[in-house]
Amino acid sequence: MQLLQKLPQTQDHLAQANALAAQFARTAVERDKAGGTPKAERDWIRASGLLKLIIPPEYGGIGESWITAMQINRKFAEVDSSLAHLFSYHHLGVVAPHIFGSEEQKQRYYTLTAEHNWFWCNGFNPLDRRVMLTADGNRFRLNGTKSFCSGSADSDLIPVTAVQEDVAGFRIVIVPTQRQGVIVNGDWDNIGQRQTDSGSVTFDNVVIDPEEILIPSAAEVFKTFRSCLTQITFTNIYLGITIGALKAAKNYTQTQTRAWITSGVEKATADPYLLHHYGEAWTNLEAAILLTDRANQLVQAAWEKGNELTAEERGECAVAIATAKAFVTRIGLNITSSMFDWMGARATASEYGFDRFWRNLRTFTLHDPVDYKIRALGNWVLNGEFPTPDFYS
Repeated sequence: MQLLQKLPQTQDHLAQANALAAQFARTAVERDKAGGTPKAERDWIRASGLLKLIIPPEYGGIGESWITAMQINRKFAEVDSSLAHLFSYHHLGVVAPHIFGSEEQKQRYYTLTAEHNWFWCNGFNPLDRRVMLTADGNRFRLNGTKSFCSGSADSDLIPVTAVQEDVAGFRIVIVPTQRQGVIVNGDWDNIGQRQTDSGSVTFDNVVIDPEEILIPSAAEVFKTFRSCLTQITFTNIYLGITIGALKAAKNYTQTQTRAWITSGVEKATADPYLLHHYGEAWTNLEAAILLTDRANQLVQAAWEKGNELTAEERGECAVAIATAKAFVTRIGLNITSSMFDWMGARATASEYGFDRFWRNLRTFTLHDPVDYKIRALGNWVLNGEFPTPDFYS
């Protein structure tokens, strides 16, 4: 089955995203140093209408493709990967009821999100099993603390994975962030992705209605597809960070870098070593873009299949995503580190904030080990086995 096809793009929303990215860029370095919640920038995203990007028109949304959503994630990440992180997790939250829920839940959350312009966050983190869901008459109670809740501050809804006694697997609970008993702890202080509010959230006896509970199932292929969306989202953000780093390095080299005293040239832009390094970076980046764009198209084609998606089609998609992600991770970490060799010692001045590209990429790429992506690809190449569907592949 050949999933890959040419798919249309919408330029208006990309232009809108470019304008937002230009605004974000003005304060990106200062905000990265400060950390905390980018409230003004979140409100600009709200005002743009782009929170409705993926919601189908019949529910009040824009109905754009995942290809366009990924291009926007990538563009935001060029200048501010924290905001790309927040924007992308919003969409991963919005589609959770579509993937895991009933038709009624899908319609309800799409419609209400479009109507109220809700900003979703993330509380999946299935490795953290401390949140418990217990029955309480006709309702339920949610208790415990979940770590790595990206975008939790200033959000409207948080989808959180919870363990329910005597029930296999997880439940996914959609919780209004302002509901009594929800405590956003504000304890995110890491070296990268500093404005993602990816700290912990505590749930203290939070009341949950039955219609707020989604039930994942590996029995249906489409219900395992969110991890593909998550992984392709990350890949595009990693790529955006790398593109942004190369652009920043190029601009600095052209305007600030001095030719080395034994180079035999007058300008750094004629230095044969720098020409080699930039040429090598360019070839790697072009390959990364092609791999990621192909994976984006496969994701969109698979999404359009919906419940008709086959295990083989999902597997083809997962392989393309893992290939792109592994490659982008490797070349991105290299470019964001090596750029200082190309720019020179003066580029380490804190006023430029060039270190944020490496810090952000290094932090984000630790979400799940790239070694296991490469191992899964090796198993596919050698043994013909697709990656096993789980929350990370």
